[in-house]
Amino acid sequence: MTVANNVLAHVPDINDFVAGFAVLLKPNGVASFEFPHLLRLIAENQFDTIYHEHFSYLSLTAVRHIFAANGLTVFDVEEHPTHGGSLRVFAQRSDTNPHPISDKISELLQQEAQAGMTTAAYYAGFQAQTNRIKDDFLTFLLDAKRQGKSVVGYGAAAKGNTLLNYAGVRGDLLPFVVDRNPAKQGKYLPGSRIAIVNESHLKEPRPDFVVILPWNLKAEVMGQLEYIREWGGKFVTAVPRLKYHNT
Repeated sequence: MTVANNVLAHVPDINDFVAGFAVLLKPNGVASFEFPHLLRLIAENQFDTIYHEHFSYLSLTAVRHIFAANGLTVFDVEEHPTHGGSLRVFAQRSDTNPHPISDKISELLQQEAQAGMTTAAYYAGFQAQTNRIKDDFLTFLLDAKRQGKSVVGYGAAAKGNTLLNYAGVRGDLLPFVVDRNPAKQGKYLPGSRIAIVNESHLKEPRPDFVVILPWNLKAEVMGQLEYIREWGGKFVTAVPRLKYHNT
């Protein structure tokens, strides 16, 4: 068995990459691939997962066609919450097909078709929704500043960089971002030049709001930072829409 989690979207020549697995697999072998599901990305306005290291944004419909063109057959699929919603597909060599095709394949293909993923219209409103997220986030930051409320960020992640740079946020609206990774502390976010600091900076200024930039980890982050309830602090996420979270 071969496993490639969160790799498929990163390869520049996806056909060449997939074809290699048809060569590697034994006749009864299985190749597993996990990747963010394009259906979730569009439906939940996850524009901040779109960045330079991703060459592809994939649906089961697309993956099935790519695999079939390169000697593999998808025979099973699982849905996982990772990265805001991911698919894990299981493939076999098309010349042997030792494993039966799961009913989940046709069910998910039908779901994608009913959503309209094979039509241009499905993607038409994505830009407008992205602009709404940006505008709502900026409005929140500006209103907080006018009201004398303090706002900081948590998580120096790629998602956060995409959001902050698209919205044009700088240190005047978000003075710093906390991250537990010592390798990031003392540095700055690319583009926005917002400082990355350690967690002690949360306890000293006692911010009114903590913006969780890696929103896919919000439950974990809120558990780690539960102590901000001591001063009435609140969590905020911007994607898929601006939302306040009570601790």
